[in-house]
Amino acid sequence: MEVRAIIKKWQPGMKAFFSTFPWKNVLALLFFLVLAFIFWLMLFFQKENVEGTYRIPLKYTNIPDDVVFDNPLPPFLEVSVADNGAQIFRLDMRKRDSLEINVTEITEGGNKVLQGNQYEQLIRSQLFPGTNIRGYYPMSISLATSKLQRKELPVVFDGEITTSRANLVADSATFIPEVVMAYGSQQSLDKLKGAVTEYTVFKNLKATSQLPIRINNVGGVKFVPSQVDIYIPIQEYTERTFEVPITVTHMPARLDVKFFPSRANVTFSVTLEAYRKIVPEDFSIELDYRKFHSNEDGRVELELTDRPSSVINPRISPASVEFLFESKTER
Repeated sequence: MEVRAIIKKWQPGMKAFFSTFPWKNVLALLFFLVLAFIFWLMLFFQKENVEGTYRIPLKYTNIPDDVVFDNPLPPFLEVSVADNGAQIFRLDMRKRDSLEINVTEITEGGNKVLQGNQYEQLIRSQLFPGTNIRGYYPMSISLATSKLQRKELPVVFDGEITTSRANLVADSATFIPEVVMAYGSQQSLDKLKGAVTEYTVFKNLKATSQLPIRINNVGGVKFVPSQVDIYIPIQEYTERTFEVPITVTHMPARLDVKFFPSRANVTFSVTLEAYRKIVPEDFSIELDYRKFHSNEDGRVELELTDRPSSVINPRISPASVEFLFESKTER
């Protein structure tokens, strides 16, 4: 209410102010300002020897895999130019593409430094034909390289894979390609047993996926390729439970054993395809008398001794049972 009262109080004054404001004078002033700018722009376009300085990104291509540069490569070029105003204006408005430096082509014949006429011709490809080059930095680019040793390494995954509910990873993740080439000094390569990926988390995967993943950087070592694809097979799973009897081996002929309970529940995950093919007889919980007969607490841990290879994450409940030995009666 207080804000509305203030607005209501000032509203008549604001209306009176804008109704008496000299809009015609303001519009006339803006018109002359625009006109002055247009005249200035025309004079600028006709002016000769207008200078400008531009930063051009550098892009290095066709670099041999088995070499490393002896000196850091500059990421961009600073060039100072002069031309008439119209051309300078066009350069200002123009989107500058990267200046491509073809390393293999330039270093053919033993040339290790980009400089002189060869360098200027590349720079001119980014300018207009009549534009004068006043100067540029760096004046030269060293493309000297040293030969590297190489070693083939298997790709190793570092990260986590989780699936959405009712889905599981059906098999181990694989890589495309499975091996990469590492280039570096012999000392650096001797320390590497595998090309480890960057730590990556793949969350809530719902279907078989092929995803890009980068190889983790190692100082002084170059991996080719530096990025691979990880193939993660995902299948839809369901959970099932069977009741399995507890049996025992190597029992003395004079003894019987009773377990409490005598059966255990085995819960497991299985693909929908294999769901109907699995029966309780595929599982066994078999205990060895020699391993538990001396347990003083009268309990024994259960262990699943046989199961189909297609089941995943089997669990036994209860995890342990009580046992009691009885002597057999002679007949």
